[in-house]
Amino acid sequence: MSKTKTIVIALFAILCLATIAAPARQRRRPARKARVQDTRVYLVHADLLHFDQMKNPDATILNGKVHFTHRGARLYCDSAYFYEASNSFEAFGHVRMYQGDTLSLLSDYAYYDGNEQMARARYNVVLKHRKTTLYTDSLDFDRLYDNAYFFEGGKMIDGATTLTSDWGEYNTKSKMSVFNYDVKMKSPKFYLTTDTLYYDTRLSMAHIVGPSDITSGESHIYSEQGYYDTKNDRARLMNRSVLTNGGKMLVGDSVYYDSKEGVSQAFRHVVYVDSLNKNKLTGNYGEYYENTGYALCTDSAVAIDYSQGDSLFMHADTFKVVTFNIETDSVYRKIHAFRHVRAYRTDVQAVCDSLVYNSQDSCMTMYYDPIVWNDNQQLVGDRIEVFLRDSVIDRAHIIGNCFSIQQLRTDTTCYNQVSSKEMFAFFVDGNIHEARAKDNVLIGYYFEEGDSIPIIYNYQETTELRMFLKDRKLQRVWTPKTSGTMYPLNQIPADRKRLPGFMWYDGVRPLNRDDIFHWRSKHE
Repeated sequence: MSKTKTIVIALFAILCLATIAAPARQRRRPARKARVQDTRVYLVHADLLHFDQMKNPDATILNGKVHFTHRGARLYCDSAYFYEASNSFEAFGHVRMYQGDTLSLLSDYAYYDGNEQMARARYNVVLKHRKTTLYTDSLDFDRLYDNAYFFEGGKMIDGATTLTSDWGEYNTKSKMSVFNYDVKMKSPKFYLTTDTLYYDTRLSMAHIVGPSDITSGESHIYSEQGYYDTKNDRARLMNRSVLTNGGKMLVGDSVYYDSKEGVSQAFRHVVYVDSLNKNKLTGNYGEYYENTGYALCTDSAVAIDYSQGDSLFMHADTFKVVTFNIETDSVYRKIHAFRHVRAYRTDVQAVCDSLVYNSQDSCMTMYYDPIVWNDNQQLVGDRIEVFLRDSVIDRAHIIGNCFSIQQLRTDTTCYNQVSSKEMFAFFVDGNIHEARAKDNVLIGYYFEEGDSIPIIYNYQETTELRMFLKDRKLQRVWTPKTSGTMYPLNQIPADRKRLPGFMWYDGVRPLNRDDIFHWRSKHE
């Protein structure tokens, strides 16, 4: 094959390939250009259109049933100045703007900027969005970001809730509002005042972010951070919020309050104060039910009674208050202290496993291994009942395996002792003036002379014992027929020096107000 023929065949092949490839290139579609959005403000209708070079040379003057449209919004008014060059207009008289079927803006005057999509409405402004209505005299509505701003005082109505403030904003997309300066929020159940408030109209939820006061019936709440559900009348409050009601106060790191159910809960560093009865509860969790009068406090719980000047501190795993016959003249309460009860006051200390106080008879009953100390005296029994009168001890009743011990001051190895099946103590102005022991009474007592130095030991067995005291000093003793023996100090038999069941529980005794948290069993 000649060289010329080879070149012709090669050229023909290249032409064929080009012919085959050409349709493929022709089938490629050119890149589609982005659609340009129409941003112009359009005049739809006006009864009268004219120009006035002297009055407003830049505007088209419109009168009568003026109608504009702009990017989905419809705007109506009685008259207008239309500035085509700047894509804006001023509207006068019965100004109305509608966006979809859920939002309307009414005013006496408005300026609308189509480039910024901003409507500046003035005088008798009413913004309606679904179930929310906002009233003000000056409002700027940013359609681009769905934000409405008022800055010369405004009122928002959301269902049964009304909010007023000096300044605020409302987002029609998120349905979130912000109110600042002299904020007031009212509903049929509560009244809130603050300086800054966020409000979600979708959830009817108010967010408190500054010093705020909430009043609901007889209850008052102070909080600087929290949420209030206006639809369900529920509050979740933080930052040491304070709830008060009828002389009672509840404080916690966080507080939950349900106004409809009358339920309060507090968490962490809880303090409950009853100023009328002069007592206080502290712990890390507490709850209170207004309708039933039920209350509970637990987790490092402490009950403090300060009605007598010298405060009594009592710790238990859990405190519970149950109210009976509430809202009647025969109302009374039972206060329960469960597990590891320890109490301290400078003049009296006590421990037991559980305790119940009944306000109906002003009786406090200690159960399971109760022990009471007063100065150098110790009292134990299966159950101890203490009756109060005007918050002052009136009498005490010890039931089962009763044992009273007094440690001598001059010789701490010597003890005055009384044991029996049952004991009673009677008080005047808080001071014991008579003590009684009944059934199987055993007595071990030291006679003293001079500087309270023991000189002889008296052991007796009898059926009943009465001791009369004044200023805590024994005045006289009465017993029926007794049998006993007087022992010199160096001849006291071991089984008589310590009566059966004798135990001195000084290691169990609370030493101070902080020691009430350290449980020590008498069986250890």
